[in-house]
Amino acid sequence: MTTGRLDVHAHFVPDAYRAAAVAAGHAQPDGFPALPEWDPARHIEVMDGLGIAASLLSISSPGVHFGDDAAACALAREVNEEGHLVVERFPGRFGQLAALPLPDVDGTRAEIDHAYDVLGVDGVCVLTNARGTYLGDPALEPVFAELDRRHARVVLHPTSPACWDATSLGRPRPMVEFLFDTTRAVVNLVLNGTVARYPDIEFVVPHAGATLPVIADRVTAFTFALADVDPGADVMRDLARLHYDLAGFPIPRQLDALLAITTLDHLHYGSDYPFTPDGVVGLLAGQLDGAGAPPSTGSLATQLTENTRALFPALAR
Repeated sequence: MTTGRLDVHAHFVPDAYRAAAVAAGHAQPDGFPALPEWDPARHIEVMDGLGIAASLLSISSPGVHFGDDAAACALAREVNEEGHLVVERFPGRFGQLAALPLPDVDGTRAEIDHAYDVLGVDGVCVLTNARGTYLGDPALEPVFAELDRRHARVVLHPTSPACWDATSLGRPRPMVEFLFDTTRAVVNLVLNGTVARYPDIEFVVPHAGATLPVIADRVTAFTFALADVDPGADVMRDLARLHYDLAGFPIPRQLDALLAITTLDHLHYGSDYPFTPDGVVGLLAGQLDGAGAPPSTGSLATQLTENTRALFPALAR
């Protein structure tokens, strides 16, 4: 098993978040059987067994906004403070991606200030849509302007689309809906010019780019017929500059498709623990270890670690 991995897609479930999610009706988030149990010491045991040196912690779907702006701001602050305590308690093992109370723009800007200036986070984690407002929506422009000013690392995480009850056909949304919502959000970020307009934001797209690799050419073709595409957008250029984590099932098919729209130096390891059980995480990590890579870069696992070391230098330290 490869050692020294850096994990950009890992989650934590503090008690305060669990209580708030359950109270808001998310005891089975996105169709999962239950919110997984989480404990930092157990997380480290799993990391050690998988050769993971350090993990970036984030709040998963459904995020912190359950319908009330003030409550969302308070919960974001609480889980971010809790995450900071975990990072301090286990030095060198965890980094932190701040939760944001989107779509509340004013509350989100205040939380960005606190997260960076007080907590010293490594970046932020944002859902593909916040109560139906998708990344790239003009209403979120002040948020991305501030993140660009801070040269932020913005890690995307899928969530259920607003219409999930009509499209999921009763199945858990992470199976299919998460991938399509990721694709929808990134296409919106590109076509609305957010990616091009904010070059100092480093975006990380989850799950090996979801379905983006197989529809990129189709989206490009449609841009010539759409009147509302930002003139600064270039689909293939903008997708190529994004980063992508390999959480999920990139082997044996998805990784090859992803490398048709970006390059190896934009890829990162992700476990998705604890929403992905540790046994499955180990199986998937083994598949990545066995995947080939260009001879000049050494192993794929080594390349992924070097990529993350460059993108998140504090995590590597």
